[in-house]
Amino acid sequence: MELNGSPLSLEEIAAVAHGYEPVQIAASARPRILASRKVVDDIVTREAVVYGVNTGFGKLADVRIPPDEIGALQLNLVRSHACGIGPPLSEPEVRAMMLLRANVLTLGFSGVRPEVIELLCQMLNRRVHPFVPEKGSVGASGDLAPLAHLALSLISEGEAFFAGNRLDSGEALKRAKLKPVKLEAKEGLALLNGTQAMHAVGGLSILRGKRLTNIADVAGAMTLEGLRDTPAAFDPRLQEARPHPGQKAVAAHLNSLLQESEIRESHRKNDPRVQDAYSVRCMPQVHGAVRDVVAHCEQILSVESASATDNPLVFADSGDVVSGGNFHGAPLALAFDYAAIALTDLMSISERRIDRLVNPDKSEGLPAFLARNAGVESGFMIAHVAAASLLNEARVLAHPASVDNVTTSGGKEDHVSMGMTSALKLRSIVDLAENSFAIELLAGAEALEHRHPLHAGKGVERAFKLVREVAKPLTADRALSGDIARVAQKIRAGAFDDL
Repeated sequence: MELNGSPLSLEEIAAVAHGYEPVQIAASARPRILASRKVVDDIVTREAVVYGVNTGFGKLADVRIPPDEIGALQLNLVRSHACGIGPPLSEPEVRAMMLLRANVLTLGFSGVRPEVIELLCQMLNRRVHPFVPEKGSVGASGDLAPLAHLALSLISEGEAFFAGNRLDSGEALKRAKLKPVKLEAKEGLALLNGTQAMHAVGGLSILRGKRLTNIADVAGAMTLEGLRDTPAAFDPRLQEARPHPGQKAVAAHLNSLLQESEIRESHRKNDPRVQDAYSVRCMPQVHGAVRDVVAHCEQILSVESASATDNPLVFADSGDVVSGGNFHGAPLALAFDYAAIALTDLMSISERRIDRLVNPDKSEGLPAFLARNAGVESGFMIAHVAAASLLNEARVLAHPASVDNVTTSGGKEDHVSMGMTSALKLRSIVDLAENSFAIELLAGAEALEHRHPLHAGKGVERAFKLVREVAKPLTADRALSGDIARVAQKIRAGAFDDL
């Protein structure tokens, strides 16, 4: 992958974060990078006073730094800001953060030398991953603490992972046959200012959320078949009468999954029911709305992946260095909170469908709790309880972080985004949702066992077989935790993506 500051899709980010695709600076980006660096070098030579080049930072912006201390200024900046807390970000998240940081630096607005970007690329290619604690960012002036830990590894300080071992960064670089950089004017600030930590965590979570919007349709279609409900509400004419893109896409997907259903044909003419419950009938409207939210968030992330988010920015064509607020995480924080709310609602409608499958007062001819010997056996009773528990936790986490504010840095940073908190909460909700949909798939598959020998729609039958690869029918009570975990892993692995 050649980096030139162009937008990166979530799939492209994942190809590097998870798939280890090699990266390098595009030849077309080098003139921009060098021109930007020349502006910074000229400022140092002239001893002009420019924020971030030869001044202090934040509240200390009025303190002028003499030329012989500029290197120490950048070094101290990185050291002092590396105060992250908690467990480290996962390897894919750190890789995504490094990729995004390298890509936006190639835009040529940051004033860094090519060597800095090249080291980021080589660390990715040789799998040297900085130890980056996940907590400590308020998402304004960017993700200062997480990015400082990333920067520490570039200068041979802090810790990094290499070949499965957690090492001093200097040792990790040495084993990878890489040399650290010595930071020069503005380079420490350019590495620290930015939204790449929240972007990495939230972006990879959005990609998983995008997968869940597909899984929701698959699980919902399986539940519909298990309940012997009707796909009449998925009539394309209804969707054209309210033509939201997501709604139309979900209805088309559901109709595809339900094609050639013997279960549907078995009760088409003699079913006394007029309408199904909202949790089934309104899948296009609810699932579709969530799809549209995820698509909106994906577009925001695409723009951000090609945006200069440090401060100040260097404009080589004029020689101007302009201070602003592109580091502020509001666009991402609001998007991640929006996605968190949407995915929680997706879990909510799924939980209602699980209830309909296991509740003998609501299911259509299914045994209580899908147990073969109800009373002696509890079947899926507690699996539904577990889904309710997951939903409760997601609802708590769905409270937006972006509505909060804590003034920092002596009052200079008086409105912050809390975007990293939004990203971390979103990641947790996606974890919960993957397990919740695993429960619906298991319950739906069990309901289909009770409809045999009739077959469900073609797509539903394919999903049923995927579930049965890792979870056998519930012919007697057994612990279901392992089944849930295995189906959730199939969801994460993309096994249902092509349905």
